[in-house]
Formats: sequence, C-alpha cells, structure tokens
Amino acid sequence: MTDSPPLPPADTVLDAARAVIRTEAEALGVLAEGLDDSFVQAVHAVLHAPGRLIVSGMGKSGHIARKIAATLASTGTPAHFVHPAEASHGDLGMLTKGDVVLLLSNSGETPELADMITYTRRFGILMIGVASRPDSTLLRQADIAIPLPRLTEACGTGMVPTTSTTMTLALGDALAIALMQHRRFTPADFREFHPGGKLGAALTRVRDLMHTGEALPLVSANAAMTDALLEISSKGFGVVGVTDEAGRLAGIVTDGDLRRHMSGLLEQTAGAVMTTDPRTIAATALAAEALSEMTDRAPRVTCLFAVDTHGRPEGLLHIHDCLRAGLG
Repeated sequence: MTDSPPLPPADTVLDAARAVIRTEAEALGVLAEGLDDSFVQAVHAVLHAPGRLIVSGMGKSGHIARKIAATLASTGTPAHFVHPAEASHGDLGMLTKGDVVLLLSNSGETPELADMITYTRRFGILMIGVASRPDSTLLRQADIAIPLPRLTEACGTGMVPTTSTTMTLALGDALAIALMQHRRFTPADFREFHPGGKLGAALTRVRDLMHTGEALPLVSANAAMTDALLEISSKGFGVVGVTDEAGRLAGIVTDGDLRRHMSGLLEQTAGAVMTTDPRTIAATALAAEALSEMTDRAPRVTCLFAVDTHGRPEGLLHIHDCLRAGLG
C-alpha cells in the first residue's frame, strides 16, 4: 500500500484559488466594456418575438444554457433549454417560427449544433450566437452575433472551460436582467414564479396569510365585555378588534387589557377596556415586514390587524401564520 502524497500547504491552495477568481473577475470586466450594439439587438429581438427564447449548448456550454434558460423563465421571459443532440432526434419540432434561438459555443464549431443552425436558417427562425471566435461557423451564420473576448482560461492550460463559461453565464444574466427591467418585472411578479422555498416565503404578502371574513374577531365599541370575551374565545387569537360607528378599527382588547380591568370587567363595554390606536399593517405589505413589526418593536405582539386605507379591518395576521410560511 503506497503512502498518500503530502497535502499542499494552505497558502498554495489559497493562492491558486485567488488566482482563478481574479482571472475570471478581470475577464468579466473586459466582457462588460466590450458589450456593443449586438447585445442591444439581442434584447430587442427577444422583446419583439411572439414566441419563446430557446437556449442550447453542448457540454459545459449546455450546463450554462440550462441555467440561463431557467433565469430567463423565472424573470418573465418564456424560455426553454433544448439539448442539441436531442434536437437532432426529434426535438427540433420544439422550435417554431416566432421563436428566438440562443446558441452557445466557446469555439463556435460545436458539431452537435449543426442541425439546429441549419434548421433555423431553413425556417427563418432568428438565431443569436455566442462564441469566442468571430470567424466561427456559429457567429457567421447567426442573425445576431455576440463575440466573447478571447481570454485565457483560468486553469492556465487552456483545457478547462472556466473563464469562458463564467463570461457566458454573466452574459446570460445580463440578458435576463435587461429584459426583466424593460418588462418592469416586480417582486410580486417574481413571487408568482417562486411560490415555494425561502425565497417564496420572503416575498409572501400579508393578504396571502391573513385570516378574513367570519374568522375575524371583531366587536363594536359599545359591545358588552361578555360579548367581547366570547369573541376572543371563539376565534382563538387571544385578541378582539373594536370598531367604531364607521367600521374603522378604533382599538383592540388583549389579555393585558383584561387583567388591567379585572375589577367590574363584565359591567364595562369593549370601548372602555380597549387599547386605542393599535399597531396595524396593510394587506399589501410583505409578511416579513409584519413579522418585524410584531417582534422587533417593543412591546412585542403576536398579531396585527390588516386595515384598508380608511382604517377598516380587512384581516388578521398571527405570528404563527408567518412561522408556518417559513418566515423567521
């Protein structure tokens, strides 16, 4: 049994890692400065297309293409990844007139892209090519050619796609964000495409979680405290909202209010016992904002009434609703 080779010193490992990152960072700077009208044409072409954006590439470029398609689709631009090898075996039928095809290839000579290039030329489907060689087949055939700067790969040998894939990925992100900004894609739109996970939870609005209708614990200001206590018990939130004659939220009755008015409590009205000017939230606010309002300000509270612009209660958000949604 042979001995394992000695581990490299920490400084050597870190120096190598930092050199890679610096090389790729410098390349991104060159890419940014080199963007020209071809990028603008690509954005305009996608915006004006009645169809979808089809993204494709082979090998490492294929992995980058998948990510670009996913980013585009999640930011308001209908996009799909089509594997070039599968395209040659029937998936070319996924490309239709009105689509825009974005083909990625560092060399611009990837043989697996040949059928897709030929198909777009035959049926007049607009094609955007991204490659590092301006004289390559891909860029010569493309309707819109976006050349990448020809820079050294970060591996030092030119064999491992590193700098080139980083630039291609960044170019795809730039395309997605440029399109997103033109479409005025909002956080609310983003949440529609990301309803699950932490990101979906962070973009959840109060109206998505709040209790409404018959579930709302409400009494009028002149209601007897016996009725208010029944409302607190039956609705299960430990609080009841008190409304004035116009239906506005005038105050709330909490456990603390009950303790402060123990003497002769049942002979009083809700309006006499309530805490006035309670903290509230808009139904359109982010649930994360409501959670912060409940937990970050003193005194801490366990629920907030959501009110409309006239101060009328629309719903009730409990801290447990936020926790169940993945916030906190």
